[in-house]
Amino acid sequence: MILDDIISELGEFGPYQKKLFYLVCLAAIPGAFHSFVVVFSMATQNHRCAIPGLPNDTYKSQGSWHNDVIKEWVPWNKNENKYSSCKLYDGNNATNIIQNRTRECSAYVYDNSTFETTFVSHANIVCEEKSLTTYATMIFMTGMLVGSIILGPLADIIGRKKVLLMSVTCTFGVTIGISFVNSYGAFVLLRFFTAFFCIGQFLTAFVIGIEMVGPSKRKLAGIVFQFCYSTGLLILALFAYFIRDWRHLHFAIAVPGVVLFSYAFLLPESPRWLISRQRLDEALAVLEKVAKGNNVVLSEKSKCLENIENEGADEKIWQMLKHKALLVRSGIIFYIWFVSSMVYFGLSLNVGHLSGNIRVNYLLSSLVEGGSYLLCFLLLDRLGRKPLQCFTMLLAGFACLSTVLPVMYGGDGLKWITVVLSLVGKFGISAALGTIHIYSAELFPTAMRNSGMGVCYFSSRLGGIIAPYISDLSDLVKLNVGVALPLVIFGGASVAAGVLALSLPETTNKILPDSIQDAKVFGRKPRKNEYALDHLPSDHLEKDNLAFKF
Repeated sequence: MILDDIISELGEFGPYQKKLFYLVCLAAIPGAFHSFVVVFSMATQNHRCAIPGLPNDTYKSQGSWHNDVIKEWVPWNKNENKYSSCKLYDGNNATNIIQNRTRECSAYVYDNSTFETTFVSHANIVCEEKSLTTYATMIFMTGMLVGSIILGPLADIIGRKKVLLMSVTCTFGVTIGISFVNSYGAFVLLRFFTAFFCIGQFLTAFVIGIEMVGPSKRKLAGIVFQFCYSTGLLILALFAYFIRDWRHLHFAIAVPGVVLFSYAFLLPESPRWLISRQRLDEALAVLEKVAKGNNVVLSEKSKCLENIENEGADEKIWQMLKHKALLVRSGIIFYIWFVSSMVYFGLSLNVGHLSGNIRVNYLLSSLVEGGSYLLCFLLLDRLGRKPLQCFTMLLAGFACLSTVLPVMYGGDGLKWITVVLSLVGKFGISAALGTIHIYSAELFPTAMRNSGMGVCYFSSRLGGIIAPYISDLSDLVKLNVGVALPLVIFGGASVAAGVLALSLPETTNKILPDSIQDAKVFGRKPRKNEYALDHLPSDHLEKDNLAFKF
């Protein structure tokens, strides 16, 4: 007998599990807040150099006399059809302006029509300092990487609930702290720890919820968790509409975290973890509480937790890498994770550079992400994992590549096409991420599913770290070629991932591999003296769905 047999006896997704799972789903919402609040709090407002000797200078014109002063001091940028953002004519005052020589400015005035202030305008991270915004995003992504490496294993050692409560508390405190910082160094340091603890909060909440759900309902639970994440994106759009100051915005997204402190009283420890640590009395108490909540009587056999079979120590992923076929398969899976994360964050964080209203663009981007998860839910079993993975990656790739034409050759009248194609790309890559979560977990054999998924998450974090650097290639390569280059990289990488996905075996309605030997023959015709994993019998289709057992 294994624990999943007891969960099935209790009810795979009974009333108690539903309440518990919806409770932990609340932890997904702040994850969206913290990942994308910088779309607004670090947005670059339109700006120009402040006029020397004019203390009441503003970006908005104060009248004809103000226009004349600006014209005397600030060069006109013909390419952008506006005054230069970073240059002044040389000179100390209005009587000795040298209009054939320019210099960098040290003070700026900002357009306050969209935002009152952002951290960029607060710290003057523009012009020569513009690359600091990229570093800030990279540091945040690095925090997610380090947090998943440290807090994930820590949850296996000291318990899911302890790590979750620690992460909730620290995420709340650090986010509040961000709203009071003044320096760039303090800002990025606290953003690092926000990511560090937020990913711990996100992952441990997900694991606690999934470990209480029966095998046949884990795919549904995973999709619901992703829907909650996309709900967080929409709530952030609402916050950003009413709150136009970066300090107030960071404070506002911290406040809902107070609700998560209720986990200390309402959330039990994972019985799977308790059993793995031989704390059987505590595990039995949790299971009996579930049984009571589901109006089920736990059998005497199920109460004897000493009889639960050891589900096996995980083998390490590098044992798969000793076999050529499995090495190639693993490499393709890791590459898909890397590209999916890179393009997802690249497109999501780039909404501020699209034409039109930043808040409308962000809202549309969030809505299409929610729609992509609905697509996954409806088509994963009907269409199959491999066709859906291939289609969504190709859709995202060709959408990114298609934006090259309106960017390089279209005028202002065609900018809406770029916005539409960006949304199509976001839809495709979000669906690809939702699919690969399930697909990759099914492709790895049971004995190394945990370690395999760990490497997948590591690959995705690397993609998130590199995404802002690719996006900023437009600043290094001038003119329209520079604007198109990131789109070509994102699109080309996505198309390559979609094509490579065709070489992976289908897992829908198949018996999933348990061992390395199973994985070697999985998805191909058997050779002499080999066996093939057959289709799963119809009465076991749901029971053996291990998509989210990692």
